[in-house]
This record gives sequence, C-alpha cells and structure tokens, in this order.
Amino acid sequence: MSAPDAYNIAQVPLTAHAFSPDRSALALSTNSNDAQIYAKDGYDWQPISTLKQHDKLVTSIDWAPTTDRIVTCSQDRNAYVWTKESNPESPSQTIWKPTLVVLKINRAATQVRWSPLENKFAVASGARSICICSFDEEMNWWASKQIKKPIRSTVLSIDWHPNNVLLAAGSADMKARVFSTFLKEVDKKPPPNVWGDKFPWSTVCGEYSSSSGGWVHTVGFSPSGDAMAFASHDSTITIVYPAAPAVITLKTTMLPYVTLIWTAEDALIAAGHDCQPMLYSGASTGWKPVGSLDDVNGPRSSNFSSASSPRTPGGGGGGNGPAVGRLNNAAFNRFKDADSRGTSSIPGTPSSPGGGLFGGASGVSGGELMTVHQNTITSVRPYEWSPNGTVTKVSTTGVDGKLVIWNVSAAVGLAPKLAGVHLR
Repeated sequence: MSAPDAYNIAQVPLTAHAFSPDRSALALSTNSNDAQIYAKDGYDWQPISTLKQHDKLVTSIDWAPTTDRIVTCSQDRNAYVWTKESNPESPSQTIWKPTLVVLKINRAATQVRWSPLENKFAVASGARSICICSFDEEMNWWASKQIKKPIRSTVLSIDWHPNNVLLAAGSADMKARVFSTFLKEVDKKPPPNVWGDKFPWSTVCGEYSSSSGGWVHTVGFSPSGDAMAFASHDSTITIVYPAAPAVITLKTTMLPYVTLIWTAEDALIAAGHDCQPMLYSGASTGWKPVGSLDDVNGPRSSNFSSASSPRTPGGGGGGNGPAVGRLNNAAFNRFKDADSRGTSSIPGTPSSPGGGLFGGASGVSGGELMTVHQNTITSVRPYEWSPNGTVTKVSTTGVDGKLVIWNVSAAVGLAPKLAGVHLR
C-alpha cells in the first residue's frame, strides 16, 4: 500500500477545505472567522493570503474549478464570493475581493457548494432552509431564493446533481431529500431523468431516511446522478437507486461518518469520527465494504451486518448483524478503561483481542491512534481524476489540523483480506 501524503497544517481543527483548479493553492477554514489561502512551498503548505470579512466561524468553503471563484459561508449568517483581482497598489500582486451574498437567514450557514455550471450556488443553514443564490448584475450582488418546506431542522449537507438543477440535502430532521432548484432566469429546462419528468421550483423529488433513524450528516450524488448516498448518525450508509427502485442500507459498528464522496459510479469513500477514510463498492443489487485507505490492522467482517441487500423505499433495512449503538464498541470501551484503569487502550490495538479495522476507533498505542488522522475527519474532497473520470486521489482534513492526500487504489490491496466475507 502506498503511503498517503500527510501535512501538519495547523494546531487547530480544520473545519473545511477546497483546492484551486490546478491544485497549486488551498483554501482552509482553521476554526476561525477567517479563511486562509495556502500555496505549496516545496513539501509544505504556506499561508499567502487571508480572506477577512466574516465575524464568526467560517463553516464551509468551495472553490469553483472553471471560474476560479471562492465562496465561503459562516456562522455569522453570511456568505461571500471572492474573485481574484490585481492589487491597485502593486499590480504584480493579486488580491481577493469579496462580493456580498444576500442570504436573509436568521441562523448560521452550515455548508456551501457551487453548482456544476458555476452560475449559482447553494447554502445550507440552521434556519431550516436552503438558499439558492444567483448573481444580480443590476445590483452587483448575489441574490438568494429559499427552499423551506418540508425541512424541519438544520440542513447539514448539500450536493448538486450533474444537471445543475437537482440538489440533495441532508438535515437534522433525519431526512435526506432531493429538491429541484430550477430558476427560469438562470437554468435551461432539464430533460427527464430517474428523479422525475418535470422540475418546478422546490419540488421534492425524493425523501429518504435510514432504517434506524439518525440525523443525516452528509449526502452525495453519484457521477451520473442516477444514485444518491447519505450517511446518518446511526452509523449507517444508505444508497438510493430511484430507478430500481432500491434503497440499500449498510449498518456498521463504526463511529458515525460525517462526510462522503463518490469516486466512481460503483464506489464511494466515507470518513468521520473513526479517523480513517473507508472505501465501499457496489450497485443496485447490493453494497459491501472494500477496506480503509489507512491500513491499520486489516478489516474484520464480523462487525458488519448483512443489511447490504436492497429494500424498497420505506421498507425495513433487514439484516441480522449486531445492533447499532451496542455498548461494546471501541468508543465505549475507551472511556470505560480510562475511568476504571486509567488507560487509553481499546479494542483494535495490536495487543488487544477483538480489534480491527471495522471495530470502531482504529486502535490506540500509548494514547496515539494508529491512523494518520488523530481526530475526526471533517471533510473529504476529490483531488485527482483519471482520464475516464473516476477519482484516483482524495484529500481529507480533520480536527487534528492535518491535510492528507490519499491514493484511492491503495484500498484495493485490502481486497484479499475480505475473501472470506459473506454479506447476505
């Protein structure tokens, strides 16, 4: 397995990150009111610019690959679009100029993402709404239009469909939904697809929840847009195929995932509180774990339930695996050992029986996790693509202040270890 490229960016949590189109620069939220722009200097990343406009924590960043514009949102209920311009005082240098976004929300903005055509973007919020923003040339600002119904709690994550109209949203009301964001003044009428034939503004094209409940941390469309995946706080990943129709739920005893991306039409990577990115693969007939990009001890299939068979929308998850949330997982044992013995050892360490890759937190040795990331992974983004469009490398940032670039194919080396796994 090839080693990932790990960079110690900061001694504070990294809330969000986004790379420039040519990967020569990096925008980061370092758990503060400002967004930092870093440039590669040899092996290290060095700060070169600061985006100062927000007066509360920057919660999300996205960098448009074609127009080279950055959009940020914050707990201050605002968002700004940043464009690169020449510095009037020094023409040889460039500065980032902010443009106001009129959101009109009364709670924090939680996530922001550019649409595929980059002519609009979406902002999720704690105001039980999603703002769809487009540029108003007359007023020279970005105006917004809100989607509110039937959202009943904070929207935690969003992702765009390739057609530039449909938007997936996961929220704390335990639902993942697909909305139409069709704007007559911006969008062309999209052709019919598996999500529907007509897409008037704010139409709910699908609404789903995991079999056990749990607020939805992250959502993502497949590259074709014909499938959607979301991860919930009940430690499940759910993959939806509206054409089949099929809803596949994978139950794990790992800690909850908070971020995921698709790497191909039949593969996705999820990461979160277990501090390691996990690769899954499958189709509408079923999904299974492939392994971790961070090879620690090798996968243990016994910690996965057999709930990888499809079910019809609204049906039960099925499966006979261990119940989610049982008090024998690594997180529980870690606190138990710290309380009763004053130690930090948990199942998953080389000296502890019953551990393994899928056994919860990835193992502790002398208080240090046996993973590259030493704390929760907050964001995973695509970093490099192959000529056929599949993602070959991904980047992650975490609460430990690290940026790590992973080779997706590294997880293939774990396939032989799963030879004896039988998922029914």
